[in-house]
Parts: sequence; C-alpha cells; structure tokens
Amino acid sequence: MAKADQAPIAKAQMLIRKPVAEVFEALVNPELTSRFWFSKSSGRVSPGKKLRWDWEMYGVFANVDVKEFEQNRLILIEWNGPDNPSLVEWTFEPQAGDRTLVVVKNWGFHGDADKIVAEAINSTSGFSFLLAALKAFLEHGLELNLVVDHDPSALVIDRASHRTA
Repeated sequence: MAKADQAPIAKAQMLIRKPVAEVFEALVNPELTSRFWFSKSSGRVSPGKKLRWDWEMYGVFANVDVKEFEQNRLILIEWNGPDNPSLVEWTFEPQAGDRTLVVVKNWGFHGDADKIVAEAINSTSGFSFLLAALKAFLEHGLELNLVVDHDPSALVIDRASHRTA
C-alpha cells in the first residue's frame, strides 16, 4: 500500500477541544458525520468496510474502502476508485485537557502534473472545511454548512430546504 510520502500530499489539521473518543465517533458514525460533511452514508466506518458516501446537494458520491482502522487512533481509506483512487488518512492525537489534534492527509493523486496539483489543492481546502465544520459541531453544537456553502453554483439540491437549486 502507498504511504503518505508520495508528493504532493494534501494535509489539514485542527485542534478539537473534545476527547479523542468523541471526535473519532463523529467521523465514523454517519448519523453525526452527515450533520457536518456528507449527506448520506451506506454505513458506519469500521475495519474492512466498503461504503458509499453521498453529497446529495452536489449530486456526487464516493466509494470508500476502509484499509486500516484503529479505534480512536487512525482511519485509512481509499476512495474515488477505481477511476481516480487516492488514500485518505485521519490520525487522532490526544492532547492535554481532553483535546484532540486531528490530522488528515490525502495522497496518491493521478493524472498529469496540473491535474495532480489541482486535486491536492482541492483536497486541502475540502479537508480544511471538514475539520472546521467538525470543530464547530463538536465544540459548539453548530452546523455551519461549510461543505454545502463553499460552492453554491454547483448545488443540485439546496440541503437546507431540500429543493432543487
């Protein structure tokens, strides 16, 4: 399996002021994750699971293959396969005071140099939105709709009102 040393590597990180177990649960439990990232999942993230994550508001989805899973420590997936697969790794590092540093890395992009760089830039911004939304949700109970609102011209469904854009 490819490791996170294949340039370019998209990386985002955020300190979340909640215990590791709570932060980890928010990213493996689709009832929680759908409140700040994707709109629907075919199931809970668990070892060896193959899932489908939908962003219905954009009319897109990703097939997800859970490659590694260590409770409260690590999630490694391959997604967008077989046409455009890449690897995404979340690590969860406990910090003093029941805080968690979440680090997300995405690598293994395919295509010509321009496409690879564009994918890495897009991934970095996307995972930054994800972590900011996760932080607001867990720390303050807020659903900021960052993922929905970052590209309103691409919406096919207005998630807030569930109507076609």
